[in-house]
Amino acid sequence: MQSFRTELENPLVEKDIIELEEKIRAFRNGTLHEDKFRSLRLARGVYGQRQQGVQMVRIKLPFGKISPKQLIRVADISDEYSNGNLHLTTRQDIQIHHVSLDKTPELWAKLEEDDITLREACGNTVRNITASAVAGIDPKEPFDVSPYADAMFRYFLRKPFGQELGRKLKFAFSSNDDDTAYTFMHDLGFIPKVKIIEGKIVRGFKVLIGGGLGAQPFLAKTAFEFLEEDQLIPFAEAVVRVFDRHGERLSRHKARIKYLINKIGIDEFLRLTEEERLALNVKSFEINREAVISKEKYINSSFTTFKVSDDENYKDWLVTNVFEQKQQGFYGVFIKVSLGNLNSQTARKLAEVVSTYASDDIRITINQGLLLKFVPKGALPALFKALAKLKLADIGFDSVGDITACPGTDTCNLGISSSTGISTELERVIKEEFPELLFNNDIKIKISGCMNSCGQHALAQIGFHGSSFKNGSSVVPALQLVLGGGVLGNGEGRIAEKIIKVPSKRGPEVLRTLLIDFEKNAVEGEYFNTYYDKKGKDYFYQLLKPHADNTTLVADDYIDWGHSEQFKTEIGVGECAGVLIDLVATLIFEAEEKLDWAKSSFDDELFADSIYHSYAAIINAAKALLLDKSVLTNTHHGIINDFDIQYVDSNEIKLSSTFKEFVLQINQNEPSKQFAKIYLGEAIDFIQQAKEIRNKQNS
Repeated sequence: MQSFRTELENPLVEKDIIELEEKIRAFRNGTLHEDKFRSLRLARGVYGQRQQGVQMVRIKLPFGKISPKQLIRVADISDEYSNGNLHLTTRQDIQIHHVSLDKTPELWAKLEEDDITLREACGNTVRNITASAVAGIDPKEPFDVSPYADAMFRYFLRKPFGQELGRKLKFAFSSNDDDTAYTFMHDLGFIPKVKIIEGKIVRGFKVLIGGGLGAQPFLAKTAFEFLEEDQLIPFAEAVVRVFDRHGERLSRHKARIKYLINKIGIDEFLRLTEEERLALNVKSFEINREAVISKEKYINSSFTTFKVSDDENYKDWLVTNVFEQKQQGFYGVFIKVSLGNLNSQTARKLAEVVSTYASDDIRITINQGLLLKFVPKGALPALFKALAKLKLADIGFDSVGDITACPGTDTCNLGISSSTGISTELERVIKEEFPELLFNNDIKIKISGCMNSCGQHALAQIGFHGSSFKNGSSVVPALQLVLGGGVLGNGEGRIAEKIIKVPSKRGPEVLRTLLIDFEKNAVEGEYFNTYYDKKGKDYFYQLLKPHADNTTLVADDYIDWGHSEQFKTEIGVGECAGVLIDLVATLIFEAEEKLDWAKSSFDDELFADSIYHSYAAIINAAKALLLDKSVLTNTHHGIINDFDIQYVDSNEIKLSSTFKEFVLQINQNEPSKQFAKIYLGEAIDFIQQAKEIRNKQNS
């Protein structure tokens, strides 16, 4: 591969990009193990996909905010390095696919010219911070949560304690009690609250912890009913540090924070976070409330050159896609983007439209659409016409007919059956056969390509995930139906229940049966979940059982949506959860590398970072020695306990205290210069002893 170098204003970013290029070179040369390289590139937004030899690049957009200029930059990047498609995700990111690995450093450098990062978009890190798209203009919000999401994104980026977690962490901010960001399904969720304390209005948040989707969904628990705003980031840091030390690392299927809290209990988890307070770099963090400001732009036009007020499509669009902001005289406009796919040519034209009619603050929504802000009332007809010209004025945003779906088998290694093909067909059924449901936003339909719920099917009133089953010697593409999920508000929600598995090609008939039954038997004004609760799970199983009858399979049932050949499962190794690396030599090398980072951070007077790098170096070296004795450990806490038994108690390694006492100095001391220096020196001595023991074992 050709050498690539960049010159960026931010030396940290430049170092990141150069390091990625060097690691790619080492991987190509065979001097960097594939598993270790995978972990590194994932933390830099470079993700393997179903097609061999190419990568998916995930562009990290905090709380979904993107400007017209940035949108043009991403469109240009997609044209130059990919296939011209921008995929909007349920985590408010943009993904581009089919990118050459060797081109990713160059691609990243060009994105950074417009302040767009890939850092920690994938891997075992703190992922993109999401937030309600309407934040800042929401008539119901106590205050704008955008600056808080922005502060959290910036604070955790590149923090040493968030780089090699047992699994990913996902944070979300909702703008009000309606909980449109689904905080109850996140590792950490925040809902804004205000209190009157001593006659003053005080901002804070209800804090939810331990929620998650995946194959085994968990509802979050309440950590605080009200946590004052200056404690938001200190608490979140404590959570990450506790998860790093106590979280599962051996079995990645049990490595999310929800399993740790379920194992030790919420009270014990919160006690551990309190233990971390002394070691935190900041005990109080003031949020810059002016860091994210979205405001109207002056538009010098009366927009009176044409009239669409008699157009029925325009009237419907106003009902389903437009709402009045809390700022009087301005409107938010939602754009339905089918399957979240936006081609680069349309994206560039959309950027021009936004620059003409709205503010520069575009938000990607968690259902794969877009929100424009600060559109003057008089500009709505002209905006509708401009969007219609781009085929972006479809009605029914966030309605029954606005289906959320992950890419599934189109690109993902974990996809079992097509999620995009069935989504397109179900949207067609709704539009043609149930058009009145384009005005119904009570029922949400969400589809994932597998049980891991990237399409959020576990949150849906009607959800499907990809599956399969054998019939004789053949395999049938299938859909698992789930019903009854949804948001209850104020951090509470419902997890959808499994009902029945049916061949994928029968998905449209399943949906027809459900909608016709609901229309026929529900009382006027009844919500779908109320009807579901009234009828019960078995009612729906019996209702849909004929669609699961395998004795009536026909040839077409063996072919998945969007395909012409007979179906076969092609599930690869997924990378959404990162990887687990237990290579002894690699761990020793990493310990030395982390020591270098600790020294560098100390020299830069980043004492808290230096301390954590020293801690990570010690843990890596200890894990390496334990592996040499075939002692498998599943948490940092386990490493600490087992190392005392295997090495300290037997006097194979000399310490002035127990290993536990030695290591856990990290949360018994303030992150001062003096302690950072002492801890670094002790870490250097320990790694040297570890290397000597390792050499003796191999001699």
